[in-house]
Amino acid sequence: MQPSARPSPPHDRRFDYTPDLTHPSVLPPRQAPAFLITMPIWAVLRRLYPVLAFLGGFAWDALTLGERIRVIDFWRLGAFLFGAAILTLWLARREELAVAPPAVDESLRGRVVGLAWQAPYLLLQFFFGGIFSALFILYFKSSGHIGTWLMAAFLGALLVANEFVGDRYGRRFTLTWALFALNAILLFNFVLPHALGSLSPLWFYVSTAAGVTLTHGLRWLAPGSPGRILPAWGLAAVLILAWLLDMIAPVPLVKRDLAAGQNFVQQAGQYALQVEAAPWWQFWRDQAATVHVPARGRLYGVSAVFAPLGVTALLEHRWEVHEANGWRQVYRRPFQSTGGRDRGFRGYSWVLDPQPGDWRFIVATQDGRTIGILPVRVERGVPASDDARLREF
Repeated sequence: MQPSARPSPPHDRRFDYTPDLTHPSVLPPRQAPAFLITMPIWAVLRRLYPVLAFLGGFAWDALTLGERIRVIDFWRLGAFLFGAAILTLWLARREELAVAPPAVDESLRGRVVGLAWQAPYLLLQFFFGGIFSALFILYFKSSGHIGTWLMAAFLGALLVANEFVGDRYGRRFTLTWALFALNAILLFNFVLPHALGSLSPLWFYVSTAAGVTLTHGLRWLAPGSPGRILPAWGLAAVLILAWLLDMIAPVPLVKRDLAAGQNFVQQAGQYALQVEAAPWWQFWRDQAATVHVPARGRLYGVSAVFAPLGVTALLEHRWEVHEANGWRQVYRRPFQSTGGRDRGFRGYSWVLDPQPGDWRFIVATQDGRTIGILPVRVERGVPASDDARLREF
């Protein structure tokens, strides 16, 4: 006979209890975020490396470039381009030999082997980033209107993107050739006019052709000729179109100063101009947006444009007034500048008895490359004595 099952004890409802999870006494202990628990500190630092490298490189170039364009800067950027060429050939050979990446290993030896595998990609990223950072600073300082600022912004976007692409340079050779061509073209656009001492538009086309031809030759030398070269030629065509649309800054010229005012004085090699101070809240402006000119008075414009030593530039001042049908040129004064002065080669011009309204004072090359534009609002009257400031050039 089987033993009967022991009856269950009666259920005591006094012990029924559902905890209130919102009460502080029953909240679970606070835990660190999951990504901090699972991610080693070295991995966190590696994720932050692109941002730190970008900020550090950009700050260094902002402090050391653009104030004076030196030959040593071109040699440094040329060394970066040469290093990028050697690394690209090395990565192409490694791909041609079908060398497999090392297996993931968390040991110290495995990490060293993994770092050695990634080193060419990191170096290529460093070389491209160094060139992009310098070119962004130089082109931004040479930009004087919305079109060239857009081009500088495009370089800035590439500079930021370069810090996050990692090893895609060696694995996406089409991208590598395109970026190498862009670096070479923009660098040659700087170097050739500087070396020849001329800003002729011919040198832009020659330097663009030299940059893309160098890239094509490098791909021809690369084992297996990986990737496609057509996008590099497409970039060259886009740059030529941007040049025709006046979206390429007139490098290596850099606008130092641009002002409009009255009572211009040239004495003992010094230029002085009376300008009206901007309101206190417009801290970014060097002078007020409105210029008061008395009847039969003169409106002067003074510019200072830096060019490297040995570079001769044919420049011009243009005064334009806005009318019902758009901007109308009132006066144009061509002149010639010679590079080498740190504060820039100076030029001045004026218009007599300008009509009230919106005006533009433009400094440009004589072949049409815009260096800087200063918009002013002309009103009849005499500037208040408290607002008058004397600026020297």
